[in-house]
Amino acid sequence: MGLMLGGFTALQHRLTKEDPLMLELNNIEVIYNDVVLVLKGLSLKVDEGQIVALLGSNGAGKSTTLKAISGLLKPENGAVTDGEVRFLGQPIHKKDAPTIVKTGIFQVMEGRRVFEHLTIAENLQAGAYTQKDPALTLYHDMEMVFNYFPRLRERRTQKAGFLSGGEQQMLAIGRALMAHPKLIMLDEPSLGLAPLMVEEIFRIIKRINKEHGTTILLVEQNARLALEAADHAYIMENGRIVLDGKPADLKDNADVREFYLGMNEVGGRKSYREVKHYKRRKRWLS
Repeated sequence: MGLMLGGFTALQHRLTKEDPLMLELNNIEVIYNDVVLVLKGLSLKVDEGQIVALLGSNGAGKSTTLKAISGLLKPENGAVTDGEVRFLGQPIHKKDAPTIVKTGIFQVMEGRRVFEHLTIAENLQAGAYTQKDPALTLYHDMEMVFNYFPRLRERRTQKAGFLSGGEQQMLAIGRALMAHPKLIMLDEPSLGLAPLMVEEIFRIIKRINKEHGTTILLVEQNARLALEAADHAYIMENGRIVLDGKPADLKDNADVREFYLGMNEVGGRKSYREVKHYKRRKRWLS
């Protein structure tokens, strides 16, 4: 099935001119406050043009992984203490966040983090600050965002703090697009949203990837939607990658079906009571 425990599939990560490697994490360790070891030799790869999903339970280290890439560990007293992060072949783990954004990486934080006192248009304009001459492309870029998110066009003069959660998530993704990123990292885009809104946002994420070729690294609790959208997926536990492969293969894996899709071996839905002690039974942790 092309799955490997704690490693990579040769087929998925063979580098070719048509499918160049964009992002690579090699044996990353992250420590907070000089004491707490969160990432423990984590490695993963993202090829250009892919949607790659990073799945795992709460506390597995998914958000920390994104912050290690985007340079946002320092404000939280965290640091990459071993290994390296490479973007387009160049090491970036010692660079600060503003420099990393300018290289082409934009992280959409968990909880959306829009500028609530600014209008939608002003939020989008803020996303273009890394452009050398944003005035030249500002109108065109805003029209691109409004094409993906028509609701934002209707409310462009409204302050972001008065938007619904789903509209704020749309604005956060739109603001990322204004930076012309090569790689967008999305941290829990479905968090706190109604199911219909989640479906709509995931449709747009797939459109952005297909129409612009924007590479996307997706952290998501909704494993079903993430696997439907992704070209490749990784599963984290306790600061390490424990399983990776093509989404179709992962969906067929009994452990993934039981612990992330809530299905047992015969396809029935499992109750919370049945799965709440899953860590004791996961075969990849034994």
